[in-house]
Amino acid sequence: MALRQLKTPSTRRQAALLLFACSTSLFLLLVWDYRLLPSHTRDTPTSFALQRTSEVQWPPQVPALLQQQQQRLSRDHDVSVDLSSARAPFIVWPLRRVCAETTYVPGLTFLCDNNSGGPGNIRNYILTCIRYAVDAGATALVLPRIRTRSPSDPANLFRDYQPFGYMFDEAHFRQAMADACPRIAVYASVGDVPGARKKAQREGRTVDKIVERVTPKHFGGSRAGCDPRDPHRYTDQFGPTFREWVRSSAAERGWAPSNDVDNPRLIRFSWGVLWDWPVYRDGPEFAATFGGLLRIRDDILDIADVVVASMRMLAASTRGTESAAGQSFLGIHLRTEADALSQWPSYENQTKNYLREAASRGYQGRAAYLASGNETETRRFGKEAMAALELDVKSKYDLLDGHADELKKLKALSWDQQALVDFAVLLNCDYFVGVSPSSFSINVAIKRHLKEEGLYTRPWKVGGRGDGRSWLVGRYDRYWEDWLFMFDGMWP
Repeated sequence: MALRQLKTPSTRRQAALLLFACSTSLFLLLVWDYRLLPSHTRDTPTSFALQRTSEVQWPPQVPALLQQQQQRLSRDHDVSVDLSSARAPFIVWPLRRVCAETTYVPGLTFLCDNNSGGPGNIRNYILTCIRYAVDAGATALVLPRIRTRSPSDPANLFRDYQPFGYMFDEAHFRQAMADACPRIAVYASVGDVPGARKKAQREGRTVDKIVERVTPKHFGGSRAGCDPRDPHRYTDQFGPTFREWVRSSAAERGWAPSNDVDNPRLIRFSWGVLWDWPVYRDGPEFAATFGGLLRIRDDILDIADVVVASMRMLAASTRGTESAAGQSFLGIHLRTEADALSQWPSYENQTKNYLREAASRGYQGRAAYLASGNETETRRFGKEAMAALELDVKSKYDLLDGHADELKKLKALSWDQQALVDFAVLLNCDYFVGVSPSSFSINVAIKRHLKEEGLYTRPWKVGGRGDGRSWLVGRYDRYWEDWLFMFDGMWP
């Protein structure tokens, strides 16, 4: 009898634990059934689960557990996203984490518009500037403008400015920034920044004249002896050093501390800040997703979709090989336009290597898409590819024959806007060959590189045989002279 009495408390504890486990399981089933744990989409704010649970007086630890569970579910979903797609959704949490770690300076405003060149350069300048702005503690951005090149002279890169929507989706950018960095406001123009006009009036200058120009590599440790093109080796020190400069420079000039009411501090980077930030410094998940801030305009992507569909139809009509069958097509970037630098691989060098790679990948008698801004050499390459490999080479204009509406829209686009069509099409090809150090080719290759590993993508192996999806012809012997620093500072 005494033995049974000794066991009774233990039995009761076991029963209580069993009852608690059953209750917990029932609770989780109810939570799932009533969609307290929705999947994270653009239409479902992250805080939705907590908003619903706040209506019920759960124990204090329950909302936190639900939030953790939702974050795990969201991240599990993020792993399956094809980040190599031009239409990939923006995965917000890596940037949100970085924004939550910074020290904000009221009124500190960045203008990321001192850019120039083609889409690869424009895109990387804006992204790099924003990354610095976050680390500096900016509380505002002016929606970046895009500097265009001369329509008659592609080598003339410094013409008029166009709005952000010239290349990118403004609504997507604003929403992504609001979701990731709610303390950073985005203003349409510098004149809209609170206090900017009043400050300019006080100083008797125009608003643009009160914008200060800085070079980010001047903040941090010494870089004595380094090539000026070297990536910024002191990004960990940039934020604190820059904020101290904001404080001390204001004190030296007798200025009041900046604020977001009537005394902003307006910052513009010097020209050429393209490849400064080592993109993997914040981890592979940040490097893989940050570029998603800048999504190509939907109407441009729509044209690219029609081109891709036409290209796949053409590929399906050609004779297949063991390694390239069905709708598989080759993508090629021929970089020989007027603004190409003389030390880059020549037309002959590119052509020889592209055709050799096409043959080794089984594209004899198949179809290829060629992206080039040089019509003469596009036709020349097509003839040589047909003669050597019976490779049927098409451009976006060829593939829109019979699509009058899309062809009309394509012709209405500028040279660089049409390059965005090429960019989106090349992301969809089954194998890509391009040239280093073209920022366009490199951007295509490393964006395609995200296909297999997604959030956990490791850096592109520079100078090797590519990743099985892309390959770049070029020289890889000298870090600065061969522009290999671009691989360290290019956002996928």
